[in-house]
Amino acid sequence: MTRVIHTGDTHIGYQQYHSPDRRQDFLAAFEQVVTDAIDEEVDAVVHAGDLYHDRRPELRDLLGTLAALRRLDDAGIPFLAIVGNHESTRGGQWLDLFERLGLATRLGDDPTLIGDVAFYGLDHVPRSRRDELDYQFDPHDASQAVLVSHGLFTPFAHADWETETVLEESNVDFDAVLLGDNHVPDVTTLDDTWVTYCGSTERASASERDPRGYNVVTFEDDTVDIRHRTLETRPFRFITVDLSEGEGIERVRQRVREFDLEDAVAIVELTGDGESVTPAAVETFAVEQGALVARVTDRREVDTEAEQLADVSFADPDDAVNDRIREMGLSSAALDIDETVRASKTADSNVRDEVKERVATLLSDDPNALVAADDGGDESGAGDSGQAVEGDDESEVAVDEPEVAVDESEIAVDEPETVEAESEDDSPSKQPKAAQDSSLGDFE
Repeated sequence: MTRVIHTGDTHIGYQQYHSPDRRQDFLAAFEQVVTDAIDEEVDAVVHAGDLYHDRRPELRDLLGTLAALRRLDDAGIPFLAIVGNHESTRGGQWLDLFERLGLATRLGDDPTLIGDVAFYGLDHVPRSRRDELDYQFDPHDASQAVLVSHGLFTPFAHADWETETVLEESNVDFDAVLLGDNHVPDVTTLDDTWVTYCGSTERASASERDPRGYNVVTFEDDTVDIRHRTLETRPFRFITVDLSEGEGIERVRQRVREFDLEDAVAIVELTGDGESVTPAAVETFAVEQGALVARVTDRREVDTEAEQLADVSFADPDDAVNDRIREMGLSSAALDIDETVRASKTADSNVRDEVKERVATLLSDDPNALVAADDGGDESGAGDSGQAVEGDDESEVAVDEPEVAVDESEIAVDEPETVEAESEDDSPSKQPKAAQDSSLGDFE
């Protein structure tokens, strides 16, 4: 028997709502997975991509990850992983760094054996490059085989990558496909192969209302058993206030008082025909009631034509901006420039010079670098859980491979020196018999 934890979309380093506490929450959720793996004495932890939220994680996020991976290593539990779209770079990946330190295995075309199960990996690949894939893997002599990948796969919602094609064209008969990218846990079968998403370990969007968690997958005697486990994460309180005519801020406050907001994230949604309410006033009141952070979305019809043109969610303004960026169908180079201006850690005084340098480099390498992309990114905005996760695009940013110096007790990670952009254009199956209780009914 081989039993593994299937996790992914941990998005370590995401400072949601600009809150340092929320940033720590994403690392804490990953640490919970590690603790559960050690307590349960599983045979491996398999990560299906988006370990980090950003291609350039900060040192504190790297050190936190290293500490968690060392705990796994000390317990003799391998960490197997692939690269997701959020963390993907043109050169060396951060996962490569962990592999060099002996703390991780980057899955690929060759099998990694855990017990009598062969694990393979397929990193996230932009849609424009998927036609180049041949899905050819090195052979194995294990009892079962598993593919770990990251993307929006059929037959799940918002899919743009055909699982059927992967299975049909592969020279390996996979018993299970363990996926990341969709933040909603789900499971199904295709041609007797189990295909499952583990979901995210923290709420990366206000739309992710269900509890977060991971999968426990057991392989035994040609069977595949998939169970979903729930993690204890910071509570989100979703508060809907239906304002009748004449009702306003006092009614909102009354409704907010009905919830225990201690250290919670409060998401307040306003509906109905009541009076105008200032979101900032609601957010301030919720924080006074103990909320860590509060955000307001006003769903009501507004009076002026100018207001009707604005469709911004106060629950997370970054969502609105990123949704609009995706709709514009920008090239990957343009998306990289947008990231420099909006999300880069570059000092404001240096942004202009950095953008000029990037544009010059891009155009010298490819005169068409700024031509609008054919794909236009993830039109559905559903790359993660049916909602756009901030910064979730298919552009690739090249980060020089991190240099690592290992000196027994301490690790020095040099900051990447340059950042540049790359265009996106850069036998019958085995029949695993799944246990009756490994059905979708376990995903509750």
